[in-house]
Amino acid sequence: MELIHDKVNCRFTLKINDQIAKVDYVLKENTMLLTYAQVPKSLSGQGYGKVLVEKTFEKLTSEGYKAVAICGFVKTIAKRSDKWKNIIQH
Repeated sequence: MELIHDKVNCRFTLKINDQIAKVDYVLKENTMLLTYAQVPKSLSGQGYGKVLVEKTFEKLTSEGYKAVAICGFVKTIAKRSDKWKNIIQH
């Protein structure tokens, strides 16, 4: 599963079983405000949301961005991870 950074639409997308999961953001200077995460209902409860968000964190930090978790789900993933809790603001 490869995460795609769609800079034109300010969105990260992950194709899972021919369906699209996404994280939307608003860019302010070099900081992404992660506003919304969505996994298709047919895939919910299977851990794909966590995979989506963690891949998003990896991608945005590797591209040199900072991030603030606005979305409640994204905040939860950031807080629960020792790796991300001090990198992704919430």
